Amino acid sequence: MFTVNEDTTLVGISELRTSFAKVLEALGRTKVLLERRNKPIAVIVPIEKYNRMEALIELIEDTELGLLAKERALKSGPDDYIAIAEAKRKLKHKK
Repeated sequence: MFTVNEDTTLVGISELRTSFAKVLEALGRTKVLLERRNKPIAVIVPIEKYNRMEALIELIEDTELGLLAKERALKSGPDDYIAIAEAKRKLKHKK
């Protein structure tokens, strides 16, 4: 196990098997980068940080989808839409 800087620790896969408790301890202070043959293969982060990353990704996706919807709405006109009753009628005929 080798700490690269104050927030990253490198751990080999074989070391993970033999020193799991030490790796978990390091995880409390840093993110852990797993390596196989000196090549990074995975990152282990505390669950709180993972949850924050997931929430941020979701926010970015929602923002991007909102911008796409706004862009499409600005480019579309009345001819691009059909009435709800017509949509329901078309769906019934497809069944």
